[in-house]
Amino acid sequence: MSPIPKRYESASVESKWQQYWEDNGIYQFKQDDNRPVYSIDTPPPTVSGDLHLGHCYSYSHPDFYIRFQRMNGKNIFYPIGWDDNGLPTERLVEKRMGVSPEKVGAEAFLKAIKETSQQLEKNYEQLWRRIGLSVDWRYTYSTINDSARKIAQYSFIDLYKQGKVYRDSAPTIWCPTCKTALAQAEVSDLQRETNFITIAFHLDNGDVLPISTTRPELLPACVAIFVNPSDKRHSHLIGKIAVTPVFNKEVPILGDPKADPEKGTGIVMCCTFGDTTDIKWWREHKLPLISVIDRGGRLNSDGGFLSGMTIKEARKRIIEEMNNNNLVLDKKVTPQTVSMHDRCDTPIEYMETKQWFIRVLDEKERLIEAGNQIKWYPSYMHARYEDWVRNLEWDWCISRQRYHGVPFPVWYCTKCESVHLADISELPVDPRITKPKNPCSCGSTDFVAEDSVLDTWGTSSMTPQVASRWLDEPDLFKKVYPMSVRPQAHDIIRTWAFYTIVKSLYHENKVPWSNIVISGHGLSPEGHKVSKSKGNTSDPNIMMEKYSADAIRYWAASSKLGEDSMISEEKIASGHKLVNKLWNVTSFSYQFLENYTPPANPPALLPTDKWILSKLNNLIPEVTKDFEQYNHASAKNRTEEFFWDIFTDNYMEMVKTRLYDSPDNSIEKESAKYTLYTVLSTIIQLFAPIIPYVTEEIYQTVFKKDKAVTSIHISSWPQAQEALNDNTADTTGDMLIEIATAVRRYKSEKKVPMGSSLEKLKIAVLREENTEILKKCLIDIKSVTRAQQIDIATAKIDAAVAIQEIS
Repeated sequence: MSPIPKRYESASVESKWQQYWEDNGIYQFKQDDNRPVYSIDTPPPTVSGDLHLGHCYSYSHPDFYIRFQRMNGKNIFYPIGWDDNGLPTERLVEKRMGVSPEKVGAEAFLKAIKETSQQLEKNYEQLWRRIGLSVDWRYTYSTINDSARKIAQYSFIDLYKQGKVYRDSAPTIWCPTCKTALAQAEVSDLQRETNFITIAFHLDNGDVLPISTTRPELLPACVAIFVNPSDKRHSHLIGKIAVTPVFNKEVPILGDPKADPEKGTGIVMCCTFGDTTDIKWWREHKLPLISVIDRGGRLNSDGGFLSGMTIKEARKRIIEEMNNNNLVLDKKVTPQTVSMHDRCDTPIEYMETKQWFIRVLDEKERLIEAGNQIKWYPSYMHARYEDWVRNLEWDWCISRQRYHGVPFPVWYCTKCESVHLADISELPVDPRITKPKNPCSCGSTDFVAEDSVLDTWGTSSMTPQVASRWLDEPDLFKKVYPMSVRPQAHDIIRTWAFYTIVKSLYHENKVPWSNIVISGHGLSPEGHKVSKSKGNTSDPNIMMEKYSADAIRYWAASSKLGEDSMISEEKIASGHKLVNKLWNVTSFSYQFLENYTPPANPPALLPTDKWILSKLNNLIPEVTKDFEQYNHASAKNRTEEFFWDIFTDNYMEMVKTRLYDSPDNSIEKESAKYTLYTVLSTIIQLFAPIIPYVTEEIYQTVFKKDKAVTSIHISSWPQAQEALNDNTADTTGDMLIEIATAVRRYKSEKKVPMGSSLEKLKIAVLREENTEILKKCLIDIKSVTRAQQIDIATAKIDAAVAIQEIS
């Protein structure tokens, strides 16, 4: 009987090895080490709710190839952080605790944010440890801590001095719910249906001018009418005056090729502002500005009788008014693309506000070239980045009218209105609390602080610098930057990837990483992205209790890079089955390997053993290449197929008789033990990046013994041995599997147990040399078929081997 536990207890095993890895520094980066560095710009999870299985899915992916690189001798720099800075965390506290700065005051609100963040970050760390992320926990950061704030503020000052940052009063993307300016990258498109109504404007002679719109509530902000000069139906109107319905305001009719003759009636009202075309017309034609919607999404006094109403209320009311006055000429449902704030799903507005921007529009070609210098996995994700850059229409707005965030290190002189920057030595600084040390250049000492905060991406775009302690530990930064890889999801290419590239180019004149690896999302059973904010999540701890962390990681490894994956309990259960099978094979093997030490050179090997060692030798470079190319799904599938189809279903059944019955020290037994040791130890190494707990347990139980290598995860990655490649052995194995398969088919058809004995088995072989080889495998054929008598003879047959008689 094997002395190791018959049953694999995942909960106790996982906690044991978590502690062991931590106590023994298995995953620690060594700054004074000369080995090649492999550094990771790990995505800091947004502190906006509880983590779910979708996070386990995407965060497992980088851990797969990090573990592979560690086993290949790399000095791994694997930090992790918490993105607890900005609007998502604010909204969480507002929703979860029912508090807001308006209700409790800014100080109490920020205190609630801090307390909530700290508790969630503790939960995040516990989950990441349990799922088996091989993070170096000494390098943990927060995007709102002093170091991150210092780096974000230093970045702003540096870019200001370079002329890359400017402040301007201009039309801005605005979220009425969050009451803040947004960047273009924070806006997503939603397809929906809406009412397209045609309303009656009038010419000064009383003629009706039909204009179609989806935004009738913007009528009080109408400043012009446009037609396309090439539209023969309407070009004669250019230069005339139109009168708006209800508000009876005169506006000019102008010509511009951006007016689409095919949309609506071909006559378009320009309001400040309904969309980006309105903004372009306003600028190009120097039109007046009427800001009719306030920052909270209500119509202001310029809205007349609509004043104080929400946008939705105003739309309903103005339509009622026009219906009452017979001013609605037509109404139909039409598909519409609406720009939404991706954090709260509120339709965005455009309004003129004073904001800070980083210049990107004049650097498009440089940013595209930077993307070309990075290797993208999968490669097609590169196109998403390039398309985003080419289609940019706005500079990057970095100021937010919120409470929780990194303050701008800026004051304004009340006398001359000039910008006064904090001194580098003062960072991090809160100008709302601290006054400047020096007077303004005009001599005044009277300042007012910038009360906006930096966009959360203003800090998150600096994660390579924050993680590597750019300003405080320059030697560390030099060693790990540019980083080897950035893992991230595909939906934030336009934000996190783009902004990080921008900052790296502007500060360092180089790309931030060599590779970018794009994962997909975990999807709900309905096919939707699981999201903390949407509440369609599942608790990963429950799944780990039921199946194990390795089983969750197995599911995460089942889909290709860049692909979304349905959360599948069936696949998680398959991972559980694999873990148990590995343990059962180990339990069986332990009785033969407990006191076994393999020789330095292979002993005399039987054909069956040569066959599986040759198959293993072919597998190693294939799996190695898969991991090198970040193809974890293929690496897992190849290894698993070998484990089930070649090793357990066939080889283990063939070799059992030799292991049990052959005399100790006999060629048959020594060959079997050497092969069993070699194959099983290699299989767990190939599986180790994906299922780290069970492989560590097996390594420590069976293979470590007195080795200096204290963990499988710092053992050397398997290497193929040219001497083990054997085409003849492969042919032998094919014949053995054909024999075993034919016998299993026979037993299945006869409805007899697979372990039942056969009286006689007659095997025909096409080639004489193969007949002799199979005779050397007689003991293994008997083991797998349970045949009492086996006859092997050469014969003229259509295949390499065939069963002629079974009884």
